[in-house]
Amino acid sequence: MSTSSPGTTSIAEDIVRGVGGPENIESLTHCATRLRFQLHDGEKVDRESLDALSGVMGTVPQSGDRFQVVIGGAVAGVHSQIMNLPSMADGGTPVAQSDAEVKAAIRSKARGKWSWLDSFFEYLSDSFRPLMGVLLGASLIIAIASVLDALGMVDFRAEDKSATWVFVDAMWRSVLYFLPIMVAFNAAKKLQIDGWVGAAVMAAVMTPDYMGLLDGTTPGVTCTTNELLGTQQCIAQVFGLPMQLNDYGGQVFVPLLMVALLALVYKGLQKVFPPNVQLVFVPFLAMLVMIPVTAFLIGPLGIWAGNGLGAGLAWLNGNAPLVFAIFIPLLYPFLVPLGLHWPLNALMLQNINSLGYDFIQGPMGAWNFACFGATAGVLLLSIRHREAEMRQTATGALAAGLFGGISEPSLYGIHLRFKRIYPRMLVGCLAGGLTVGLLGGVNTSVFAFTSLLTIPVFDPMLTYVIAIVIAFVVAMVLVFFSDYRTAEQRAEANAQRDAAEAAAAPAAAEAVAPAAERELATVGAPAATGVAAAPGAASTGAAASGAAGPGAAPSSAATSGAAANGAAVPGAGDVVLTAPVAGRLVPIGEVSDPVFASKALGEGVGIIPVDGRILAPADGLLATVATTGHAFGLLADGGAEVLVHVGIDTVKMDGEGFDVRVEQGQRVRAGDLLAVVDLEAIRAAGYDSITLLTVPNTSTFAAVEPAPAADVVAGDTVVVARR
Repeated sequence: MSTSSPGTTSIAEDIVRGVGGPENIESLTHCATRLRFQLHDGEKVDRESLDALSGVMGTVPQSGDRFQVVIGGAVAGVHSQIMNLPSMADGGTPVAQSDAEVKAAIRSKARGKWSWLDSFFEYLSDSFRPLMGVLLGASLIIAIASVLDALGMVDFRAEDKSATWVFVDAMWRSVLYFLPIMVAFNAAKKLQIDGWVGAAVMAAVMTPDYMGLLDGTTPGVTCTTNELLGTQQCIAQVFGLPMQLNDYGGQVFVPLLMVALLALVYKGLQKVFPPNVQLVFVPFLAMLVMIPVTAFLIGPLGIWAGNGLGAGLAWLNGNAPLVFAIFIPLLYPFLVPLGLHWPLNALMLQNINSLGYDFIQGPMGAWNFACFGATAGVLLLSIRHREAEMRQTATGALAAGLFGGISEPSLYGIHLRFKRIYPRMLVGCLAGGLTVGLLGGVNTSVFAFTSLLTIPVFDPMLTYVIAIVIAFVVAMVLVFFSDYRTAEQRAEANAQRDAAEAAAAPAAAEAVAPAAERELATVGAPAATGVAAAPGAASTGAAASGAAGPGAAPSSAATSGAAANGAAVPGAGDVVLTAPVAGRLVPIGEVSDPVFASKALGEGVGIIPVDGRILAPADGLLATVATTGHAFGLLADGGAEVLVHVGIDTVKMDGEGFDVRVEQGQRVRAGDLLAVVDLEAIRAAGYDSITLLTVPNTSTFAAVEPAPAADVVAGDTVVVARR
């Protein structure tokens, strides 16, 4: 492509002007060879001036105010120039978008309308996701203890446990009690500040000496009893100011709120102090500010919120029991991620002590089993889609839930990561809670984890069983049939899975080759490519390299293959291009795409493929590899620019059905596998699967001679570029 001389407009400016100016551009993307414009008004395009531009190979108007400008191998550079034009930054309505921006916009539509809500869920998820291993470990320890408790071998909730069981308790309490410190570390890392500062601030209000103030014996500390909750509230005079003392073990709302404020303080201090002294003063001053703020304000705020919630629930159960039975399972999915459910444990115990029974745990079981049902739906989908990592996570979380009554592994490991789960899980919560309310409520005389093992402690047991089964099944079915991923996320996950499986077991990928290829194999194949000849086609193909090196005579195999399918016999110095896929070769002028048919992208051939293995047509360097996998630009040894384009308009499939096996900048030899393509997926999407092989720099050769129409196998010589 020629560039404009000083004082003249650039090709980018000329193209923008030719399509009607920046204000006429709605969006702009590109594929391997073309700029793809979505315009506000296609009638404003000056096609004649665009076709006359040096560097433009052709133009293609399309329906719906879409317009293509064919550039060739330099398309990425021209696209970048256009996007960097000042007129594109402030003259368009709206500004033209890049490929990444267009895809980001699609993803944002899939995520939701409120970015702040998505960011909030991501903040929660990323604060807990790294803890999945230890949470699952602690949960399974609880599950084992619960089994022993249900079998009567040990009283899991006894206050006078032996040293052995105190030690066993420590094995799981170490995670749940110190969870606030771990969450503070992860939350700080999520907000891109020092994680250890966040952990240190939270740890300051959990040290043994600080917690020792709760016994009320330290001078300056006074304690009172909350009659409703049966809890003790202590106030300490610190620097002459009253400070509420609390046990922050397991309280995750406090660190999440604290770190959000800490991030503002920390980043503000970074702006004040020069980089060479930030290591000393930024953590020091951040701790000096945030530890008192957490102890005096943020910590008590979290506790007050939980206690107030407990009092409100007690009132609701006494005045509207049916509403209460529905409200509890719908409320818990939002309390547990924030840690606000912990104070309700005190209310449950107070109910048992004062009334002889508790009314919260029954409806709460509907929430728990809806949560476990959603996890079961994810597990079934992970098995269906062969997602090993998610299958392991869901299996552990489901085991911890069903046998230990622990919902955190499901929430933090799965549900908060995929927000599609929550609405479906809430339907299960509603169904289970409604069942409890309509059947007269469920009580229990003991404090229990709501698991399969503790079903006998609920009364009436049949009502409880019906409610939790309904909650479980409804959530599981909804998640399974609607998926926990969006359609875009599912396509991406499946593509990553297929690529990983193919990389780990290439032999397996060979075993599932299309039936057409297995049929071809019955009549022999070139040893170099491993692809068989079609019946009636030449049985000899290119040599191992499939191409002659620059200045060297072509191999006998290549010559033999060329002669067999009618292609011109190459001479010394010629560049030989072999068929990238087996199928029926057709002249380039007969393909359905007008740009390729006009030879604007050079002389070449089209091949109607019979299998989806796309191979390199020559030795050379991969200059471009489309992220969508539909096109490859090769700088072949000998100076030929080679374009391999799989299908017509398949860029719109956004990589669906394309498994790319190479990277840009990689050197390949003829016959190397470039991609595995699902031809049926292309056809099902309504696109032509023909594979095109052209030489965009045809004019630099004395002649570029394609082979005539015939059946070919991958490796047959199909184009010879002569010097």
